[in-house]
Amino acid sequence: MASTSPRVALTTYSVKPRGGVVHTLELAESLQAAGVDVTVFAMGSPNDGFYRDVTVPVEIIQAPDWVDTLENRVFSWIDAMEAGLSKFRDSFDIIHSQDCISARAAARVRDSGADFQLVRTVHHVDDFTTQALIDCQRNAILEPDRVLVVSKLWQQQLMDDYGVQSEIVTNGVRAERFAAPISAERRAELRKQAGVTHDQFLYLTVGGIEPRKGSRFLVDALAELNSTRQNTPVLAVIGGHSFQDYREYRKDVLNSLPDLGLELGKDIVLLGTVSDQEFPEWFSAADGFVFPSINEGWGLVILEAAGASLPVVASDIDVFKEFLVHDKDAILTQAGDPASLAHGMARLLDEPETASKLAKNGPVLADRFQWSNTARQHIAIYRDIFASLTR
Repeated sequence: MASTSPRVALTTYSVKPRGGVVHTLELAESLQAAGVDVTVFAMGSPNDGFYRDVTVPVEIIQAPDWVDTLENRVFSWIDAMEAGLSKFRDSFDIIHSQDCISARAAARVRDSGADFQLVRTVHHVDDFTTQALIDCQRNAILEPDRVLVVSKLWQQQLMDDYGVQSEIVTNGVRAERFAAPISAERRAELRKQAGVTHDQFLYLTVGGIEPRKGSRFLVDALAELNSTRQNTPVLAVIGGHSFQDYREYRKDVLNSLPDLGLELGKDIVLLGTVSDQEFPEWFSAADGFVFPSINEGWGLVILEAAGASLPVVASDIDVFKEFLVHDKDAILTQAGDPASLAHGMARLLDEPETASKLAKNGPVLADRFQWSNTARQHIAIYRDIFASLTR
């Protein structure tokens, strides 16, 4: 290692394809391409590794058994991550954590005497309901030496709620991965898998069935949309893995489908977690992307859809409005309002010129957020931290 270059570890709580994990791997590989000495630490099964191949060095720390309550899971995973990181306490100048669990673990290692600086990216703040988890999340924001965020919204919220100053580092997208075309045969194969006939419209959403993803509003909107049409569209849902337990919410949403006139497997198709190779292909197979979240750190998957020239319907939450212009980059609908969402989804069906305009503008939007730009912003911060350590 050159004396002017910091040794960097990126830490994340999982090896599954959740937003923060995707962010960690893309950032790590972009940093590596720029010449940074970087290693990724994650919780999971060392035998299985990450959900995709990774070009950077990785250390997988054995995750504890899945215990009953969220509170017990969080604290057992922090303990395990702390033990794993402690073995490398003198190997890095900077540890950059992407979540509450790994940030708290790294802070413990640092506070035990390890000589590194702790950076934390706060992607969003969870609505925990127990005091222990609220305090844990607060400490994971207050303890780092440097705090980063991906949007103005979260920068202001951290100042208002925690008195913490933070720096905005924009998110990134590997747009070329989603722009790559697939064959007509492969597109037909995927659409057949979703049960879509040749003239049906296929909406895609990503993130599973969760409260903050607005899943309840989405199924209500689809029901309203389908009630007025003979050739009804289909909604395909990718995702499902979450550290938090949304089984009851998921059960309630799916049990409501018959009363809404919707059929699981016909009107709504749950694809689950798909392979990393297959994931971008679904953006080429779909006709429109819908993302009605009520709480997000950024919304990376919107940029992935944009890179695929897939027209987007999204909620009008403040963080989306930081990078999306209504009717230029996406159709923005009122958050938490199924009628507004149904109207926005209908516009993709009824206004082909609007859908075409959004599809054309998508790659232009995605190009503004290349990972190489995001990596450069991080490198400037790392160098500033490292310079302060070596003075």
